[in-house]
Formats: sequence, C-alpha cells, structure tokens
Amino acid sequence: MSTLPQSPHFRTALPGPNARAIIERDGHVVSPSYTRGYPFVIARGEGAMVEDVDGNVFLDCAAGIAVNSTGHSHPEVVAAIVEQAGRYLHMSGTDFYYEPQVRLAEVLSDAAPMPGPSRSFFGNSGAEANEAAIKLARYSTKRPFLVAFLGSFHGRTMGALSLTASRSVQRKGFGATTAPGVFHAPYAECYRCPVRLTPDSCQAECLEYLEDKVMVHLVSPDELAAIVVEPIQGEGGYLVPPPQFHQRLRALTQQYGSLLIVDEVQAGMGRTGKLFAIEHFGVQPDIVTMAKGIASGLPLGVATARAGVMEWTPGAHASTFGGNPVSCAAALATIRLLQEQLVANAADVGGYLLDGLRDLQRKHALIGDVRGKGLMIGIELVRDRTTKVRATAERDRVVDEAFARGLLILGAGRNTIRLSPPLVLTRAQAKIAIDILDQSIGVVAGH
Repeated sequence: MSTLPQSPHFRTALPGPNARAIIERDGHVVSPSYTRGYPFVIARGEGAMVEDVDGNVFLDCAAGIAVNSTGHSHPEVVAAIVEQAGRYLHMSGTDFYYEPQVRLAEVLSDAAPMPGPSRSFFGNSGAEANEAAIKLARYSTKRPFLVAFLGSFHGRTMGALSLTASRSVQRKGFGATTAPGVFHAPYAECYRCPVRLTPDSCQAECLEYLEDKVMVHLVSPDELAAIVVEPIQGEGGYLVPPPQFHQRLRALTQQYGSLLIVDEVQAGMGRTGKLFAIEHFGVQPDIVTMAKGIASGLPLGVATARAGVMEWTPGAHASTFGGNPVSCAAALATIRLLQEQLVANAADVGGYLLDGLRDLQRKHALIGDVRGKGLMIGIELVRDRTTKVRATAERDRVVDEAFARGLLILGAGRNTIRLSPPLVLTRAQAKIAIDILDQSIGVVAGH
C-alpha cells in the first residue's frame, strides 16, 4: 500500500527551502558537468511517485533517465537486495565465482534476442557495456572498423564516445574523441527523412549513404568489424525507425561477415512493450548491450553475445566491480517482474498514453510529431508544421512548466520531450501526465 499520494501534491513553492539549501551545497562540491534541468531534490519514491525534501509530490515520467523500470523501491527488488547484502557485498567476478552472477547470465542467455546459447560480460554502466562490445567485436572479427549513427548515444567514456554522435557538447574540449576507425551514417529519422521520403514509401534508403559512400570511400567491407545501432534512438530524439531499417542492416552485416551490435541500454528491459526493443523489428543481433532498467536503479551494465562470438581469452577484458552480487540480485528480481507483468503493462499503458498524446497533437500546433513504442515516447515540438522548424526553447519551457505542475519529464534531441516513466505507470497516472502536458503546452503556445 503506497503512502504517497498518487497525483502531484505541493506543500511549498518550488523549489522549497530544503531543496534550495541542498542545491546551494551541491554547487560548491559536485562536478558542474552534470546537466540538471530543474530544481528537484528527491527524498523518497514509491512506484511512479516521488517526494522531494520539502514534502512536495511529483509524478515521475523520467525514471532516473529510464532506469527505475520497476518503479521506485519496488518491495520485491528491495527484498532481493537486502537478502543478498546480508550474505556478502562483493567478491569480484573477475577472479572468483559466485552464483548470482552465473544465474543472471543463465537468465540472459535464455532471454537474449538471438539464438542461444549466449555468454555475458558484466560491467557497471551502459558505457562500460558498449566498451566491452567494441573490444569484443574487434577481438572476435580481427577487423578494425566500426560504424555507428548520427544522433546516437552510446556513452561518454572515450571508446563509447567515439560511437556517440548525439550532441557536440559531449565531445567539445576533449580533443580527438573519435577513435580511429569509427564512422557515422544517417539514422532513419522518418519525421525528418534524410533522403526526403515518406514512411509509406520508405525502404530504408537512408542506408544507401552507408552502402554507397562509407563502405565504398572509407571502409572496405571486409574490414568492418561491426555496426552499432540503437533499436530506437534515445538521446537523438526517441526516433523509431521502420522495420526495414534494421532488417537491411542485418542483411548488410551478414553479407560482409560483420557483427551487428544492438545498444538496448535505454530502449531495452521491457520499456517498449517487449523485453528487448529489437524484437519489434524481427532482427536477431550478434551482441546486445544492456544497463539502465536492468537492475531497477543499481549500477549494472551487460554485454551479451552469441557464445561463438564471446570467445576471448582470460585477461582480455575484465571489471573489478562489474556484476556485483547485489546488483545481480536486483537484476534477477527485476527481470522476473518484467516478464511476469511489467512488459505487458508497458505495452498497455504505453498504447493508452500514445493515443492521448496524439489527441494533444491534434489540439496543439506546437506538437509536430508523437512517436514511440510502449513507455518510450517522444513528443517533437516545432514552430511550424510545414517547415518543421525546431521549437527548442519552447521544449525547454514545456519541461519547466510541467515541473511546476508536478510532472517530471526530460528532453531528448534538440526539441523533443521524452516520456520514459517506470513501467508500473497506471492508466490513471498516464491521464494525469497527459493533462499536465496539455496545460503546459497551452501556456507555452500562448493559449
């Protein structure tokens, strides 16, 4: 039984005095590189609701950047964490064995979106999972080159950053951040098609740049280790490609003996109404990377590959803390909850939320596009629907207006609002989110 209200409730002006005091302290001692959108300081959370340090209650449709898949402090996840913490906290799977890591690897081998058996490498984050995938692809194929996509986000560590092409600020000031041998091609951004087609006639012609330019002028296909792709692009704006985009990529990698790496860090773990987002597209990758929602908030990143691909020697790659037993226990509880009920809930409530947002699109000219699957939904704001001029400042104002009304959301891309709530979100809570967005967009649009 929740002890928090199931709709926003305020006790103070925002931010309240306790929040202001903590934010002031933060400014003196915490790295200024973090991007804080608005002054929310959490005290506790239950399900999809969160309370700040001043007693104000919000509906959370950000979920710690798509992390709290089972909601805040799900009792079954907490129980698994407490039980494992009472046994032992750490032993390092790099040098020793422990059953929670083995059990999680078995579960992932059964669940992975490619033919089994599979093997898993454990790290602490999505960036680490992608670093492992980069190294494994080059090790397995003995080839040097990688292809990723414009607008992609795969992490900020230097190897992962070489794949990331989301925003220039993520590279600015760090010198030559693109590692040798990494190239980028256009992603299937159907609302702004790079080759000016419409979805009804699309055959993923945007990939012709990759095939006819990159793989002719820059990369010899027999030296391409892997193509790395998000099934639904996250930081780039919650872009949903047509099925033929991924199908054509899979055919391309098979033609040239390259690997297909699917980054499921944001889109995976039930968020789209399937356990893995790539399942929507009828494609089976060679390597899949996971993090964010896999352990309901505990740090865990995983690179899972077909067993025949993950055949590197001891010492080739490792992680002291990766696959921490407490994180593994949280992940096992999380995956069970996802498979038993929350993947289905994401599909159901996500469909309801999409329908409601498309009603708002008909009402507000500021909304250019609504897209998504399950509870991974993007709302792209434009100043003119014909020219599709990006409403970047307006997007930021809508995020602020929503916060002022008790809804936590985040931006994605230059002008898109992302909705990535916990997968426990109810239809009643989805209706609250729709109503607050309606009010917020109306204020920003001036009506």
